[in-house]
Amino acid sequence: MHPATEALLRWYDGNAREMPWRGIRDPYGIWVSEIMLQQTRVDTVRDYFVRFMRRFPTAKALAEAPEEDVLKMWEGLGYYSRARNLQRGARQILEDYGGEMPRDPEELRRIRGIGPYTSCSIASIAFGIPVPAVDGNVIRVISRLRNYTGNPMEPKSRREIERMAAELVPAERAGDHNQAMMDLGATICVPGTPDCGRCPLREFCEACRAGTAESLPRLPKAKPPREIRYDVLLLRREDQTLLRRRTEKMLQGLWCFPMAEGFRTEEELGKYLNIRMKLPAEDLKTAGRARHVFTHQVWLMNLYAARVPAETPAPEGYAWIPVDRLAEMAMPAAMRIPREILQRGETEDILP
Repeated sequence: MHPATEALLRWYDGNAREMPWRGIRDPYGIWVSEIMLQQTRVDTVRDYFVRFMRRFPTAKALAEAPEEDVLKMWEGLGYYSRARNLQRGARQILEDYGGEMPRDPEELRRIRGIGPYTSCSIASIAFGIPVPAVDGNVIRVISRLRNYTGNPMEPKSRREIERMAAELVPAERAGDHNQAMMDLGATICVPGTPDCGRCPLREFCEACRAGTAESLPRLPKAKPPREIRYDVLLLRREDQTLLRRRTEKMLQGLWCFPMAEGFRTEEELGKYLNIRMKLPAEDLKTAGRARHVFTHQVWLMNLYAARVPAETPAPEGYAWIPVDRLAEMAMPAAMRIPREILQRGETEDILP
């Protein structure tokens, strides 16, 4: 075992973060946790993981569940394609593998939604296969440990980092090693200024000796998210409101209030409703504002409320949903504020 690996595992034994998925050897549970952790903070995932596993304790339970139930359990985690791919992967496990997840990393990658990192994480943690699980935290640790200045977003550099990471994976306790690397990157070898004084690998770290740790890894500058303006329409038909289940790739399968891109005046919105959506909306009123930040987009939303006559049918692709059922609907976090306005009955103060 490499001396750096020994030092890392000693540190991990006394400093491992407590998480509901730690210490289990169930490959399905490990898979669920890894998918949830993609693009999401650990503190956010904890409760979601417990609820999700209680509702879908096995790949079979997940595979056989209605998609809308899965999306509802995922509500608020974002990146909903992860949930859909997780369910598709569960169905694939039932159909192709008899309900049992394979051990081999290459075979795991054949399952929908499982990429190189996730396959190695499952293989090492659940089955003890000595392969490196290289995520953003591990890229940062290895880049500093070896004072590596290549851009990890480039395939050649990524392969080099994976090669260096593989040199540290022990034949025994491979899963603990990979989790220790992740914990180190999340708590000590953090972006920006690492806490080198507390690092168990400081005597092995080339960047620490060279004074270059803060500048590594050398990542390209991220583009700022694009702002998109929407008018969001809170329409009431007696005790019902109008929703649309999205068919677009982003937030596909989730329910949203009617949205019109680009800010309009109340008069322009009234014409949009009457002509474009064939809805005879009455007395359109301002209901507030909301803002939601995605990774690559920021939605700036002006909220408007209006009533329509009781007999008004829903436009094609829309549905009238009782307001008291909104909590049951799988809706993205971007719709939280308008949903709360309707659930609290605040439109009653706005509408005549």
